[in-house]
Amino acid sequence: MSTLALVWFKRDLRVQDHAALQAAARCDAALALYVAEPEWTGSPECDAQHVQFAADSVATLRTDLAALGLTLLVRVGDLPQVFADIYRTVPLTHLFSHEETGPGWSYSRDKRVAQWCRSQGVIWQEWPQSGVVRHLRNRAGWSARWQARMDAPIADIPQGLRAAAVPLMAGDFPALRTLGLPQSRPTPVAGTQAAVATLHSFLRYRGARYRSDLSSPLSAQASCSRLSAHLAFGTLSMRQVHQATEARIRELQASDNPQERSFGWHLRGFSGRLRWHCHFMQKLEDQPDIEFHHFARAYDGLREGEFNAAHFEAWRAGRTGFPMVDACMRCLNATGWINFRMRAMLVSFAAYHLWLHWREPGLHLARQFLDFEPGIHWSQMQMQSGTTGINALRVYSPAKQQADQDPQGVFVSRWVPEWGTPAYPPPIVDERSAVKQAKDRIYAIRQSQQARDEADAVQQRHGSRKSGLPQSKSFSRRGKPAEQTTPPLQRELFE
Repeated sequence: MSTLALVWFKRDLRVQDHAALQAAARCDAALALYVAEPEWTGSPECDAQHVQFAADSVATLRTDLAALGLTLLVRVGDLPQVFADIYRTVPLTHLFSHEETGPGWSYSRDKRVAQWCRSQGVIWQEWPQSGVVRHLRNRAGWSARWQARMDAPIADIPQGLRAAAVPLMAGDFPALRTLGLPQSRPTPVAGTQAAVATLHSFLRYRGARYRSDLSSPLSAQASCSRLSAHLAFGTLSMRQVHQATEARIRELQASDNPQERSFGWHLRGFSGRLRWHCHFMQKLEDQPDIEFHHFARAYDGLREGEFNAAHFEAWRAGRTGFPMVDACMRCLNATGWINFRMRAMLVSFAAYHLWLHWREPGLHLARQFLDFEPGIHWSQMQMQSGTTGINALRVYSPAKQQADQDPQGVFVSRWVPEWGTPAYPPPIVDERSAVKQAKDRIYAIRQSQQARDEADAVQQRHGSRKSGLPQSKSFSRRGKPAEQTTPPLQRELFE
């Protein structure tokens, strides 16, 4: 029996290190497909910049596939209906794709696709493309599995692809206005070639002061890798980044030049954060409802009934009267990127100073982050809001962050030009009293037996096995949590 495979591209918009494409090369014929799904473009976390970056990435992917003799079909529609429309013309035997740890709508879609494949006798095979382990039963050994995956050989660009001869139009990626979206803010150059160039510039010179520069919004813009959007859309694989980084570290550490050895030390800090990238995605894979519900249900009702819409609007517009908060939010809203420490400060301010439940601020930030990665995003929203039950409360002082990261006021002046004039609003809350009240309320919950029991369960299910925390009931908290319960690397996850 002949085999005809449909390669379904999602957030894996590349041809190298693409297991599904390699598998298609072993079939008698193949098709390639990208679907612009209305469920995605209409979801509350999607923004025009995401769709524009995807469109640009798909355009470069189409060129790369054409060089391999394969036409990329582009369709707009719901799944599995798009598959069914193709199936009426093409006798598919296999559907190949990468696994995806996405938001709730994609999880529901995948279940529908699986049901359709079973009903039609189409074999759907998926491959992992990160360190996330599907159907994981225990976190023990996860780090070793991550290492093994990342050290495995990079899959070469497949040769010998045989395009199926079918009467199907290629189709174009729809314009934003066709999808009912506004014009996008400017986005970086997309596609694998741009991703490789970004990685090269980071490993060769931009990352030389990575650990020192990643916390300030002034220096982080150049000194951080800036690969996060490429990883989110899959124009470069995590394995490619990991192996290129390790090779560069070995090269630098073998040098007698102290500056080059220092460069290697800075890149080692970055290398560790790649592991944390997948560690946080694993949380959503293991517990999909953390997008909507607290990790620890003892915190249910803590903030929900006290949502201050005026405070939320001031926060997301950068009009809170706290200069560092407002500068970071305006920068993010304009550019689609801000460094992790400032992201954490924005969430901390919303959660503690303004007492906002994390869901609505999380949706706003999801739309602003070009590199929105659901597993990382929702885990971090809860961690920075104090609702995981296992992490120390991280309450960022905007004034301290400004003194530490922008002591001359260069960044704040750039994004808040009215700062220091009567046009700039006064603080919308009293910082000291707001933070004290927030801490008191969360600590009161943490002392309850329910919160202690849930902390054990959350740690067993999601906690890092390298965090130094016990993996048993002895983890139960007594009173206030320690100052630091997770490794420092976790703080700079997004960098």
